[in-house]
Amino acid sequence: MMKRKIYQFSAGPAVLNEIVLSDSAKAAIDFQSSGLSLMEMSHRSKPVESLFQETTDLVKNLLNVPSGYHVLWLQGGASLQFAMIPMNLLSDDDIADYADTGLWSYKAIKESKKFGHVNISSSSRLSNYNYIPKTMEQNAQSKYLHITSNNTIYGTQYKEMPEVLNPNGYLIGDMSSDIFSRPLDLSQFGLIYAGAQKNMGPAGITMVIVREDILGKIDRDIPSYLDYKVHIEKQSLFNTPPVFSLFVVNRTLNFLRAMGGVKEMEKINIRKAGFLYAEIERNSLFTSPITKEDQSLMNVPFVFKQGRDENHFLSFCEKRGLMTLKGHRSVGGFRASIYNAMPVEGVMALVKTMQDYEDIKG
Repeated sequence: MMKRKIYQFSAGPAVLNEIVLSDSAKAAIDFQSSGLSLMEMSHRSKPVESLFQETTDLVKNLLNVPSGYHVLWLQGGASLQFAMIPMNLLSDDDIADYADTGLWSYKAIKESKKFGHVNISSSSRLSNYNYIPKTMEQNAQSKYLHITSNNTIYGTQYKEMPEVLNPNGYLIGDMSSDIFSRPLDLSQFGLIYAGAQKNMGPAGITMVIVREDILGKIDRDIPSYLDYKVHIEKQSLFNTPPVFSLFVVNRTLNFLRAMGGVKEMEKINIRKAGFLYAEIERNSLFTSPITKEDQSLMNVPFVFKQGRDENHFLSFCEKRGLMTLKGHRSVGGFRASIYNAMPVEGVMALVKTMQDYEDIKG
């Protein structure tokens, strides 16, 4: 097994488990002793079709996916879903509610306006998205309420999912950065989606879980690739899919299952985040810009309490093998993304480094 030399705190592409990396390296050379790299194999071959089915079954098992829902594997990241969702679900006269809690929800709002009417039901934009609004002004006629469950840039997270005002409506969730990190009641949602490159695997593949009965209700000529019903019919094999990316997702989900599933992973994530937030609060140099009750378990931004040389601290971290801790340009400071694959040891190494820096600069 490969030995990790550094701890990578990037928000995405993000850290992968060492076993996952090792298995992926082997598959890149010789998949299942076939003599072929997985990247050379046809997506119509039986091994690849079995890989897709196994990965889909893992998702259903780990998330307790109810009947009537389909798991799809697509490309284009969450950015394509920003347009694909309203294209499939909204007619020109329909209304949808969107909660504006960060850059990615803002981009989803921009795309949805091209296909229907948008009601911004809540927003924390004026405070630079440092909290999750607790009240919403939903439209009673809205077909759905769209939320971003975890805001990667700003470090906020929904602790409870909001209720939909329209009794015939449903939630839609962008879960790119906290999928599989905690239990999820999918029955609340008509659709969830997640780009893989944060908490599920590498870039290049996107998971969509959609309730079948919300589809086919609008009169719009949808291009074939952008039609969810086409992908359901073709079992995510309408076109050549990103097979190798899916394999890495498969191994990541197997790792998660071996850890005890999402309930056990949530306990680990709470413990990891607890160590880091406690140090931020204790340390005389650092502070969190996020409302405490909304702090994310996945992405932890922090800043200096007083003006100091951020690059010096980043260099101090890098010399200890702690990489990509620079905060997003819209927030500044620092950000530690501590997804499922980040071991507790990585978080504790960061905590120790913050303590040592305080000893030097405090």
